Amino acid sequence: MQKEKTNWQETAARTAYGIRRRVLEHTIKNNGGYLSQACSSAEIFATLYTKIMKLGPSEAPMIPPPFLGVPGPDNPGYRTGVAYNGPKAPDLDRFFLSCVQYALVLYAALVEVGRMSDKGLAMFNKDGGTVEMIGAEHSPGHEITSGSLGQGLSQVAGIALGRRLKGETGRQWVFMSDGEFQSGQTWETIQALSFHKLDNIGIYVDVNGQQCDGKMEDVMNIEPLQTRLEAFGVRVNKVNGHDVEALAAPAELPPDGRPLVVLAYTNTCEGMDILKERAPKLHYVRFKNEEERQRYRTFLMEKFSPLSESPGPEENGEAREQWKS
Repeated sequence: MQKEKTNWQETAARTAYGIRRRVLEHTIKNNGGYLSQACSSAEIFATLYTKIMKLGPSEAPMIPPPFLGVPGPDNPGYRTGVAYNGPKAPDLDRFFLSCVQYALVLYAALVEVGRMSDKGLAMFNKDGGTVEMIGAEHSPGHEITSGSLGQGLSQVAGIALGRRLKGETGRQWVFMSDGEFQSGQTWETIQALSFHKLDNIGIYVDVNGQQCDGKMEDVMNIEPLQTRLEAFGVRVNKVNGHDVEALAAPAELPPDGRPLVVLAYTNTCEGMDILKERAPKLHYVRFKNEEERQRYRTFLMEKFSPLSESPGPEENGEAREQWKS
């Protein structure tokens, strides 16, 4: 048992390491990226995908297809990005990204766990593609369009209620940012989740204390977040967001009629001390000049070992054909 436990921890740690490396490499290549989000959330995504969520194998092509247009009766080829998280089945879980500025981190996670090719990550923010900077429902790993902030959780609440009414046993896992708790719609949904006793939903919050305008406490303080959530009747666990074991533990608790919220307190510069010089404005990194960009290249080479390539599209041909059908 101890060997199995150590193995999943090591896998999660390697996945988190790879997420940070890929997002840093992407940021350097493209002179821009959501780098602090990767620093703070890498272990959360890694633990969700390697330990917590019960997902089926990906049914999507390793290299994401082009944008197939908006949904409608005249567009039978329309697809969301849900197939990257496997089939929709009554006993399987589903994943939802609420704060879609984390899309780059999600794409890196999909590459790390073998659900998307690294060639897909190279398509990030390209015209005509689905690997969007601000993820939408057709983007890999997405099922809903949840931007602007605060709109994702209410959609997932409806899905959770619907699945319960159908007798489905799969759970809904939602990734949120702490900034979304500055939105009134989030609190209305928390109230509804509690009232309807939707314990088939688990919410992981990256509490990194930052938002696009700077420190959360300077823009609009949301603390004490745990006390406020508990006042709504929510089951709250406050954990170190860089400890994979602590992150996984709340998901193992038997449901008790309350929605689960895991407040993962994190560091926006975790694994990349070089970012500290940019504080408190960390929301999006765009290099000031080529000299700064070169310093990040040097940091990448000195602190991160090379990444192995992800599986190519030929290894997922059957899923690619299913996507077309």
